[in-house]
Amino acid sequence: MDHTLTASNNSSFATLIDQDIAHIRRVMLPSLHGDLAGPILPSHYWRDRLNRLLDAVHLSHAQLRNVDGLLLQLDEFDARHAVPAWQARPLAVHESRGAAR
Repeated sequence: MDHTLTASNNSSFATLIDQDIAHIRRVMLPSLHGDLAGPILPSHYWRDRLNRLLDAVHLSHAQLRNVDGLLLQLDEFDARHAVPAWQARPLAVHESRGAAR
């Protein structure tokens, strides 16, 4: 899905941006929490999408605050759900440790 925003004038362009930010605000956290299989869409997807908004358009002060708040939510989510280094190792490392015992 192409999220490049186009509009014939500034007010409708700002409305499209507001709608995109509102959509992200509604669906981001539920998609991060996902289900038993994990996130529906991972945090890097949402971070990339928000950064594309920041890079592609001139945002109003209110829009910048909203995007910044969403990025902070992603930072908090990532900090709470960080995988410890020992769990991030490849499975073969864990299996070889068990076989050595």
